[in-house]
Amino acid sequence: MKYAFSTLGLPGTPLDRAAALAASHGFHGLELRAHPEEPLHPGTPAAERAAGLRTLGAAGITALGIAGYAQVAAPGEDEPVLAELRGLVGLAADLEAPYVRVFPGGGDQPEAAADARAVRRLRAAAPFAERHGVRILLETHDSHRTAAAAARVLDAVARPGAGALWDVLHTWLGGESPAESLRTLGPHLGYVQVKDVASPRELTPLGLGAGTLPLAEAVRAAPPDGWLCWEYEKRWYPAAAELPAQLTRGREYLERLLASRPG
Repeated sequence: MKYAFSTLGLPGTPLDRAAALAASHGFHGLELRAHPEEPLHPGTPAAERAAGLRTLGAAGITALGIAGYAQVAAPGEDEPVLAELRGLVGLAADLEAPYVRVFPGGGDQPEAAADARAVRRLRAAAPFAERHGVRILLETHDSHRTAAAAARVLDAVARPGAGALWDVLHTWLGGESPAESLRTLGPHLGYVQVKDVASPRELTPLGLGAGTLPLAEAVRAAPPDGWLCWEYEKRWYPAAAELPAQLTRGREYLERLLASRPG
């Protein structure tokens, strides 16, 4: 198993500092938040992308995924969404990242309409992603927070360039057990996002193991050759404790859970 964390937990941190933190605390990769306030995003010039790849390589850190904000089930025209997807895939390819994260964003649309938009757009974008060696992952989030909802879309897309990012918090909030979520996502699974919170009503991020999420069940069920990515949402909860001091403890917690897997 390999470990990564999201740069969402290090708002305003330069890439070299984030990479150094990952390496010095025993992580293998970073999930890079792709937003204009971050060092790397779809508008970043080619030379800066190349420099970013060199920075990651010098630290021995992999760009696991590009965490984009495209909403594939959102109302509106398809082309702006497809252009956004192409931009994210291009950034991922330049940084040698295997994955791009996207959101559903279906809002309060009827389920069938939201699904149809997501299927159409992912099916259109998947061949472009495949040609670039990238997989677009639909996160279990917002309008499609359960594995059942995400798999419903991905079963219809049926392309290797489209898959799922399992956010353990959202499937738990949606009433699924980790075993059920993993079983439902099946071959669609790209990687697993872990985090911890106090309760369904108190979502301020906590250190791994300090909250109530069923992380032990989720980690023990996850594919042994995959990635676990800690998404610590410091960007949205400024009062949360700083992430760097928690990194080693968080990785060690995940290692203990993996070591306790049956068999």
